[in-house]
Amino acid sequence: MTIAVGAGKGCKNVGKYRMTGAKVTTESEAVQQQPETPRPRLSVIVPLYNEQESVRPLYEAIVQAVDQIKRPYEMVFVDDGSKDDTVAVATSLARRDPRLRIVKFRRNYGQTAAMAAGIEHAKGEVLVTMDGDLQNDPADIALLLEQIDAGFDLVVGWRHNRQDKLISRKVPSRIANWLIGHVTGVPIRDNGCSLKAFRASLIKSIPLYSEMHRFIPAMASIAGPRVAQIRVRHHARRYGESKYGLSRIYKVLLDLMVIKTIASFASRPLRWFALLSLPLFALAFISFGQTVVDLLLGGDAISLPIAGSGVIFLGSALILLCSGALAELIYARGDVRDREFLKLTQTILANARNPDANRAL
Repeated sequence: MTIAVGAGKGCKNVGKYRMTGAKVTTESEAVQQQPETPRPRLSVIVPLYNEQESVRPLYEAIVQAVDQIKRPYEMVFVDDGSKDDTVAVATSLARRDPRLRIVKFRRNYGQTAAMAAGIEHAKGEVLVTMDGDLQNDPADIALLLEQIDAGFDLVVGWRHNRQDKLISRKVPSRIANWLIGHVTGVPIRDNGCSLKAFRASLIKSIPLYSEMHRFIPAMASIAGPRVAQIRVRHHARRYGESKYGLSRIYKVLLDLMVIKTIASFASRPLRWFALLSLPLFALAFISFGQTVVDLLLGGDAISLPIAGSGVIFLGSALILLCSGALAELIYARGDVRDREFLKLTQTILANARNPDANRAL
C-alpha cells in the first residue's frame, strides 16, 4: 500500500511524501523500500471526495470488471481532502490489494486537481478516469479499451440515459455541451462525463488546472488526436449528495474563454490580436475622419465625443497589438508550443523488419 500525501497548489507538490504501512517516509526512501513491479497496461483513476459509502462497492465493481479484461492493471484513488472516512476505507482495501494506490490531498482542491494528481501518479500505458460516486459503470471500461485498441487516442463516454435531475443537471449540461462544441470546434456530446480513456503519452502532456477536466478533448485537439465517443451506462447516485450544482456555470464559461484563447491564439498570437484590432482601427479612422472633415468645413469647434471616441478606439487597438506582440514573445520563450504537441501523434519507425516494434506515440 502506498499513500502519497500532497498539499501543493494545483497538485504540484502531490507525491512529496509517502506513507508505507504506518511509517511516513520521503519520496526517495519510499521508492527504495518498495520492490520493482512491472508497468501495468491499464490505470483506473478515481477522484474521491466524501464517498466513504461508495469506496468499497466501487473497488469491488472495478476489480470484477477489469479482471475480465485479462491485462495487468492498477487503481489510483485520489482523495480530494475528504472530511469523512473515505481515506480509512480506501486504506483498508489497499492493505489487501497491492494494485490499489492512494493519493491524498491535505485539503479540497477540486476534481481537476485530483484527476491531474491521479494522472501524474499513474503508471499504465492507458489511463481511464471515472467518478467515485458509482454513477459511472466500471463494466464500460472494456468498451473504452476496445476503441483504444482500434487506434483511437482519446475515448469519451456519453451518458445517453443520464440519471440526474432535469433542471439542475441535465438542462445546464446540454446547453454547456452545445456551447463548448461551437466555441472550441470539438463537438463532444457529453464533456462532463468523467468516464474517459486516454493514451498515457497524450494525457500526461496536457496541462490541467481550474475546471479543465471538462475540456480535455478541446485541449487535446491541439495535438490532433483521434477521438471516439461511445455510449456508456449511467446510474442514479446511491450514497451521499452531488458535489455539483448551478454554481459551476460561471467557472465553465470562464474556462471556455481560456480554452478558446489557447486553441485559437497559441501558435500565432500576434496575427490573431492584429485581426481583433482591425475593427477598432476602422472605428478610430472614421472618428478622426469625421473630426478632420468638420475642421476643413470651417467649423468653430470639433465634436469632443467623436474625437474622444477616436482616441479610445485607437488606444484600444494599440493595446491589442502590444498584447499580441507580448504573447508572441511569451510563445517563443515559453513552454507551450505546437511542436511539443506534435510529438504526441507522430509515428516513429523503430524497426522496419519488425512491424510490431513500430509504435505510435
